[in-house]
Amino acid sequence: MILLLTILCFLSGSLMFSYWLGLLKKKNITEVGDGNPGAANLWKAAGYKYGLTGIFLDFMKGYIPIVLIKEWEMAQNYQFIPIALAPIYGHAFSPFMKGRGGKSIAVSFGVWSGLTEFRASFMYAVILAVLAVITKWMKKGNPVTSEEDGFQTTLGMLFLYIYFYHQTYPAYIQWIWLGNFLLLFHKNKRGIILIIKNKRMKKEEKHYTV
Repeated sequence: MILLLTILCFLSGSLMFSYWLGLLKKKNITEVGDGNPGAANLWKAAGYKYGLTGIFLDFMKGYIPIVLIKEWEMAQNYQFIPIALAPIYGHAFSPFMKGRGGKSIAVSFGVWSGLTEFRASFMYAVILAVLAVITKWMKKGNPVTSEEDGFQTTLGMLFLYIYFYHQTYPAYIQWIWLGNFLLLFHKNKRGIILIIKNKRMKKEEKHYTV
């Protein structure tokens, strides 16, 4: 039963609504921005109405299966870990995109909303908002790159662990968090490495100019 539910949740997450909505608008969102087949590029390619629709559908494909399964007894133990992570990984490695997929931000919000009755997802949103303000201040009005955006979402997920630890969530919730964090890091590692390299180069330039 656990394996079947995990597969069904993975398939739910693998439904690439934002990509398909883009095709309805005759837009291939994998050719927009960073090539990510998610709601952010749908917004850029087809406008905010399509973008909001994509966000909502990506959110619900993580939220609905978790809420439906959560009431079962298995929702309170380690057997729930693969079930909860399945929609997130399904979006990231969708078979409908030949193993490619999005960064799983909206579906992650959906999963955590279902798991914690919106508490963890609200906290994650607050953390990302604070990081966004700090980044804009540091950028001095310059646009935020997709790499920096990915860095923020990964760093924000890392900070979210403080909330889980402080609220003494059960261990299986923390393992779900770890799986989510590792996926975000994997999806954004190139951008994170690039940001770190750029910062090192800037420090070296300042050192030589002094």
